[in-house]
Amino acid sequence: MITMKAIKIDEPWSVECVEMEKPTPKNGEALIKIVSAGICGSDIGAFRGTNGLVSYPRVIGHELAGVIEEISPDNKKGLKVGDKVIVDPYLYCGHCYPCSIGRTNCCADLKVLGVHIDGGMAEYFCHPDDMLIKMPDDLDWTLAAMAEPLTISLHGVHRGGLVAGEYCAIIGAGPIGLVAGMIAQAYGAHAILLDLVQERLDFAKELGIEYVINSANEDPVARVSEITNGVMAQQVMECSGANPAVRMSLDLVSNAGRVTLTGWPKKETPLPTDIITRKEIDIRGARTSAGEFEEAIELIRTKKVDVSKILTRTVSLKDAPEVIKDIEKNPGNYMKVVVMM
Repeated sequence: MITMKAIKIDEPWSVECVEMEKPTPKNGEALIKIVSAGICGSDIGAFRGTNGLVSYPRVIGHELAGVIEEISPDNKKGLKVGDKVIVDPYLYCGHCYPCSIGRTNCCADLKVLGVHIDGGMAEYFCHPDDMLIKMPDDLDWTLAAMAEPLTISLHGVHRGGLVAGEYCAIIGAGPIGLVAGMIAQAYGAHAILLDLVQERLDFAKELGIEYVINSANEDPVARVSEITNGVMAQQVMECSGANPAVRMSLDLVSNAGRVTLTGWPKKETPLPTDIITRKEIDIRGARTSAGEFEEAIELIRTKKVDVSKILTRTVSLKDAPEVIKDIEKNPGNYMKVVVMM
């Protein structure tokens, strides 16, 4: 038996670099030698046992880039052995109602790598060949692993229909919120980033985010009103998943504005429907992404969104378990970590 190394969580609080059998591709799959894999907040949730969608034991990892080692020569994308690729980790059925209208991220039987099925934080990984995106030769491997989280931010921006000149208030200065702000500005909008942690807001300013608001120290509604000359934000993107932040989004959004909910609260949020009706607010969920990898890759390649600025460090596969434990203990010390094989 040929083996490989992989990062596996057998149960909450138990993560190890283990030896596993090297996978063999099935019909329609490619074998990929993984080069880089990002550590996501969902991986930390899987480690903690707080991600209710995760089943155990589980190999984690869905932010993946690598080189094709085996693939059918008649694959529909024309990919070949030796091609550099980025993995689209959202496996959909293709025949339910959402899939039939191109909303594959809403598939009734969606399976996400590292959550519902084993992921690819491993030396080798097999994946459907039609779910691989060819990577530009001049794209750095570390940045390639950051394409997937950029698609999450991008999808939230798209779901809100943001256009140049508008104000986009983004709640939560984690990786998704920071990148959303960078995307908004790359497309000519004004980003307003809100958080409770001043260090994260200071970092956002270093990234060039136009406006930052510390919701703990100042009135966010009054400040957004001041910034927008009383109009409020045409789009509010909620990225924190905190119930008070979800509620606050209705106060920050303009009349006839849009709210996109990217964060996942652990419990229900009571909402005043009278405000929704009075302002005629569009409230839209924004889950994962659908067909946005090529756009994300181009934003990274052209440095219109410089994701290298949110990279905290790179680590080896064998060191990944200890780093995951440290991220869980000291989340404030990390923004984005990429595992290099």
